[in-house]
Amino acid sequence: MIDAGVAAGHPATTAAGVEILAAGGNAADAAVAASLASCVAETVMTGLLGGGHAIYFDATSGRARNLDCFVAVPGLGAEPRDAELLHLEVAFGAELVDYAIGPASCGVPGLPAGLVALWDAHGSLPWARLVEPALQLAQNGVEFPPAHAACLAMLAPVMTMNEGAAIYAPGGELLSAGGRLEQPGLATALSALAEDPFSFYRGSIGAALLALCRERGGLVTETDLASYEPVWSEPVGVDYLDVQLLTRGGLSGVPETVPRLPQLRSLDETERVLALVDVLEAASAGGGDTTNLAVVDADGNACVLTSSLGLGSGDFLPGLDLHLNSMLGEEDLLDGHLEPGARMQSMMAPTLALGGDGLALAAGAAGGTRLRTALLSVLAGILDERLAPDDAVARPRFHPAPEVVNAEPGVDEAALAALEAVGRSVRRWPAPHHYFGGVSLVSRNGAAADLRRSGAAATLG
Repeated sequence: MIDAGVAAGHPATTAAGVEILAAGGNAADAAVAASLASCVAETVMTGLLGGGHAIYFDATSGRARNLDCFVAVPGLGAEPRDAELLHLEVAFGAELVDYAIGPASCGVPGLPAGLVALWDAHGSLPWARLVEPALQLAQNGVEFPPAHAACLAMLAPVMTMNEGAAIYAPGGELLSAGGRLEQPGLATALSALAEDPFSFYRGSIGAALLALCRERGGLVTETDLASYEPVWSEPVGVDYLDVQLLTRGGLSGVPETVPRLPQLRSLDETERVLALVDVLEAASAGGGDTTNLAVVDADGNACVLTSSLGLGSGDFLPGLDLHLNSMLGEEDLLDGHLEPGARMQSMMAPTLALGGDGLALAAGAAGGTRLRTALLSVLAGILDERLAPDDAVARPRFHPAPEVVNAEPGVDEAALAALEAVGRSVRRWPAPHHYFGGVSLVSRNGAAADLRRSGAAATLG
């Protein structure tokens, strides 16, 4: 049996989940409250006008279901037109990344509807109670942690556009670690959400989004908002060692990769790195401005939820401090013709591990194209190598892209030298970096969250 716990991308997000568990809420309640809190505390990573994917495990029935609340392609009920995007380059650690932003990069938000669907299907506390922790954060402000400050420093050209300047560069100075992130408009938005769970679609928030799109050339229509629905589905199951992993497919690539994972327990560190390089190779693009949370309650119910704004469009709803998503500008997600109303694709992979005696682990990751690498390297560390969760998450990480193997300090130097000896290019990063993803999990051996993103974990055992 797993002790109740919460792991997430900010201490305030984790605290919101813990508060709701302590108040008698279950995993769904705590995940909703934590996600809402993340949309206040982690707005360089996610936001209420974004989208996400979740997996929920009901301990009584033993059934798990995926929840797709990712963004949809906009344009229903409107004449087709090309999106006019603003292109810019952002230095992302050691890489220069091309981004496309602007109001026309905004897809139909799905996260608010998804949180309502999760609560409606599995929640136990009143909806307004789940909004309270996030509302308090918005009213009081929240501490800005080091990893978020480092991310903001890279993304400042976008985060300080338009209305964002007052939030992230108050008084003309970019917000730094230890500063106070003040977003009073979010208190207004969350108050509306507490009163009407559908206010982002049929109420005042939806009306503000439509007004901004009309004014600035966005593509989201009234029909888009009215027709958006979260989608429940069966997870993809794949056997791994003595457990079954339940996850999602699509761009995540997890179900296809797990059967190729080598057994690592008998390998030394050099052998481990070399054995994983070819298996985990994936393109390296985009910033991975995403967050993840994992919750397990005292009854063994579990929820993992990953959410994102993309980079963000650079536009904020006036007076509400809500950043528009930029999913239509995320090149890695633009696969095939985009039909209005269709769900956009995603690399998100909330994952559960079920053994013969029940739930063994609930985990997810952020990180764009590095998400799969981060998640599977941590899962293999815990389930195969028997590492403690904190050690598995903190272990120096590498990401093998086709053109270069990126490595944090501490990755086995003999392995990196062996890769160079056979012609592979290796980029040694000077410090741990949120480029390498952010993993959060709750397991039988405790909970862990990624310090690369200033995460925090807590158990209630």
